[in-house]
Amino acid sequence: MRIISGEYSGRRLKAVPGRKTRPTTDKVKEALFNIIGPYFDGGRVLDLYAGTGGLGIEAVSRGLSEAYLVDRQYAAIKTIEENVAVTRAADKFHIMKMSATKALSNFELQKLQFDLVLLDPPYQEQQIVKLLNQLRDKQLLKPGAQVVAETDVTVLYPEIADYTLLGQHQYGITEVSVFCYAESK
Repeated sequence: MRIISGEYSGRRLKAVPGRKTRPTTDKVKEALFNIIGPYFDGGRVLDLYAGTGGLGIEAVSRGLSEAYLVDRQYAAIKTIEENVAVTRAADKFHIMKMSATKALSNFELQKLQFDLVLLDPPYQEQQIVKLLNQLRDKQLLKPGAQVVAETDVTVLYPEIADYTLLGQHQYGITEVSVFCYAESK
């Protein structure tokens, strides 16, 4: 695994030891950023199930100002710390060891809002619609924010208030869905 493009391009990233984390492949990561970017002019990204931190690091490498990298696994947090270190810009990253639910509540209390949210939960825990609703209800998204969900290909989405599904792309057993948030008036 590596950082594909941008300021930190080509730097190698470590994988989380064991089988509890499924890192996004370089092929899927490159395709994902070509769909949503590929480059940004500032903003804040939330990588909610960060794993290696690779997606959030890639987003900052491509121009987002700061990233919040959240994971509940100790081994993932250690890997994220090591991967952030290769950027030599640790001040752009906020690493948080906690559950997704607790992180969202903390962000709500801090009144943080995000321009990009990356959701790559474990395939057996996929609750993307619930997460999209929580992001909206807790007012964690800036108008026009993009939310990217990486799931297996079996996930079907109903219509979700305040979101537009911009597209879905399949890569083997992985499907990347991109949503745009537009708050109700």
